[in-house]
Amino acid sequence: MQKLGEFKLPQFFNYPPYFTLQPVKETREKQVQLWKELILDYCRTQKIFIIGLEEEFPLFSNPVIERSLSHEGREAFLSALVSEGRAEWMDKGHRKCLILWHRIQDWADIILQYVKDNGLEDSVVTIEEIRSGTESQGTELYGIDRTILNRALKLLEQKGKLVIFKGTSADDEGVKFSV
Repeated sequence: MQKLGEFKLPQFFNYPPYFTLQPVKETREKQVQLWKELILDYCRTQKIFIIGLEEEFPLFSNPVIERSLSHEGREAFLSALVSEGRAEWMDKGHRKCLILWHRIQDWADIILQYVKDNGLEDSVVTIEEIRSGTESQGTELYGIDRTILNRALKLLEQKGKLVIFKGTSADDEGVKFSV
């Protein structure tokens, strides 16, 4: 089985037709589903939050079989994730895509579990501590994309679970949990 670092690639990754958009509807639907699962799984395990369509991305080419996805294929697979709410285009030109291997609500739930696990109820922490503090090491929150974290925190604020305090810089923005 082929690997990309520690990541095990699925069988279809060595099948040349999967690097070309398939014209038959049923085949393309299967192809799109396989690529969506692969992209989400790879991004989750590698903690990748943004994919640039114009940039090198390890999944989009397979040197073993000398195949690469076309720009059209890359955009089709990412657009399929966008249509399911598992990704969002970050610009009108569809050049960068924010990958949501967890939906924003799921990230909010992970944050609440982190708060409970670390006894942070009624505590104030900085947003940077949530992203890179000692308590977050080894959790999915460690290294989380700031955009995703801010959206999950805003969702929790709307639900009355916390209050966000604006700081003088991004490094001293804080959150007071009231779980």
